[in-house]
Amino acid sequence: MAVFFPVMNRQISISALVDVLQAQSSFVITSHIRPDGDAIGSALGLMHLLEAMGKRVSVVFIDPIPPSLDFLVGRERISRTFPAADAAIFLECDSIERSCIDRGEYEASPPRITINIDHHRSGREFADFNWIDPEAAAVGCMIYELAIVAGVEISPAMADCLYTAILTDTGSFNYPGTTAATFAMAEHLVRSGTDPHRIAAEVYFSNSASKVRLLGVALSHIQIEGAVSWSHVTLEEMERVGASVEDCEGVANHLIGIEGVEAAVFLRETQEPDQIRLSLRSRRTLDVSVIAERFGGGGHKTASGCSMEGTLAEVTRRIVDDLSRACVPGIHAAEAVEAPTLPSILLA
Repeated sequence: MAVFFPVMNRQISISALVDVLQAQSSFVITSHIRPDGDAIGSALGLMHLLEAMGKRVSVVFIDPIPPSLDFLVGRERISRTFPAADAAIFLECDSIERSCIDRGEYEASPPRITINIDHHRSGREFADFNWIDPEAAAVGCMIYELAIVAGVEISPAMADCLYTAILTDTGSFNYPGTTAATFAMAEHLVRSGTDPHRIAAEVYFSNSASKVRLLGVALSHIQIEGAVSWSHVTLEEMERVGASVEDCEGVANHLIGIEGVEAAVFLRETQEPDQIRLSLRSRRTLDVSVIAERFGGGGHKTASGCSMEGTLAEVTRRIVDDLSRACVPGIHAAEAVEAPTLPSILLA
């Protein structure tokens, strides 16, 4: 029979989790679909941590791993098949269904205990043990704290993974959740063997040509209405430039970087008819996670995502109206402005 643990304060949660980990021999780790730097970096960092504790560990992701993260030690061990294990650890998922595993494989060989580690405000207590800390800047920060409390020395490989997780999920230490403690963790990881210059070069300066071409397409579609900016790409445009879903990561950050913009959304067509995927961004006090949660999504105050049903035009109008209403009254009275057409080389 599974034992259910409540969500507890941070220090008690970490100590209790260490006890749970010590009591198990084998683990499988996974995170959310369309994994990003925090998902992959945290999963591999936790793998190194558990192996340092003498545990057997597997990491499972069904969706493709971004090529920019191929340099992480342990990347080659990531599997697409869910193995039998004493415990399953889900990182930043609000349910098993949101994770990168096959539900049939999971139910065919269920673990004795499930562990949920999350830092999203929309996190839910779906596991046997739930450690949810919305104040954490990244799940990578939580895995770092776990290593410290467990008394595990942070190896250079673990430092690379956790630094990558923290760097990417804080927007290069730009997002509001970044604190002095975040920089202290980063400093310790550097002292433990990671090279911030090398990590930044791998993550930010190894983009595929298709990703850059897709960005060109998206930038050509930018529109601004008062304090809201938005853009989109269609399936046909993605196919034309040879782009994958992973190439769409980060486009929304360019939209929120426009002067005077308080909220931004990047929309892309999906393979499912009339299903549009949205990436929402904001700054200052606007909480876009509230909007994302209304449509079954979630995330952070300034960076969230969701899917909406309808045509691209319908969904665009609906979400732009929602974001405009959410912005401070009076700041979105300007007329809509469309960006000029970009040079055709960007659209090739």
